[in-house]
Amino acid sequence: MSFIRTTLCAAFAATLLASPLFSQTSTTPPSTTAKPKSTTSSTAAKSSTAAKPSYDRTLLKPALLKDTAPDTFQVKFETTRGDFTVTVTRSWAPLAADRFYNLVKHHYFDGARFFRVVPGFVVQFGINGNPPVNAAWEKATIKDEPVTQKNKRGTLTFAKTSLPNSRTVQIFINLKDNPSLDSQGFAPFGIVDDKGMNVVEMMYDQYGDSAGLDQQAMEKGGEQYIAGKWPKLDAIRTAYLIGAAAEAAAKKPATTTAKPAPKPQPKPVHPATPQH
Repeated sequence: MSFIRTTLCAAFAATLLASPLFSQTSTTPPSTTAKPKSTTSSTAAKSSTAAKPSYDRTLLKPALLKDTAPDTFQVKFETTRGDFTVTVTRSWAPLAADRFYNLVKHHYFDGARFFRVVPGFVVQFGINGNPPVNAAWEKATIKDEPVTQKNKRGTLTFAKTSLPNSRTVQIFINLKDNPSLDSQGFAPFGIVDDKGMNVVEMMYDQYGDSAGLDQQAMEKGGEQYIAGKWPKLDAIRTAYLIGAAAEAAAKKPATTTAKPAPKPQPKPVHPATPQH
């Protein structure tokens, strides 16, 4: 699912348009040189966490992950390069905020690689380490929405293809102000804290766009494939809600599953029949 768009030179751009990077699975945001593309994350050794075989089985059913995000919430990313925190403001892009909230809540990004790192442009992530999960989200798109914020340094934006309503799970972090992305429909929904950008800017970038162009294989092969071919990519050890949003999310299941007290039933004439 490569959701990166790039504004590269004409020749390279033509190549990308025909590649997975611009397919449903690849969404890349534009830049003076290229739009954000999907790539894997960190070194195989670094991603021992990334290679975990277990995952929340709810991730196999995107239609079930429809919770509305809080007006604002924070997410802590623990990565192979260090930690950083993201603050999301739902009013910036409600659909994007809700999608991100649900993905984080079910630990979709745990173990994911920062598969595309282009210095002075963007850092992109969102390919899950488990092929079945990638397959489940390939067509789980969300509609486009107005761009209310600028793609400034540190902002998070969902990648997309040239087709309308093509955002799914890939996200990029702007490494600098990228005004060209604003007019192309890339709507920021959150921002990395200032100190956290020091960590983001250190992500392994020596593969450049090479790894990003390999998105389809990454999605199909998962972490096993990525660790073998792109072992130095940094990874997200885990990403989770913190603060009030985490507390609210922890309490919600109890509230949701609570059942009303049963109404008094008339005295049965015959012994009750077991119910299934």
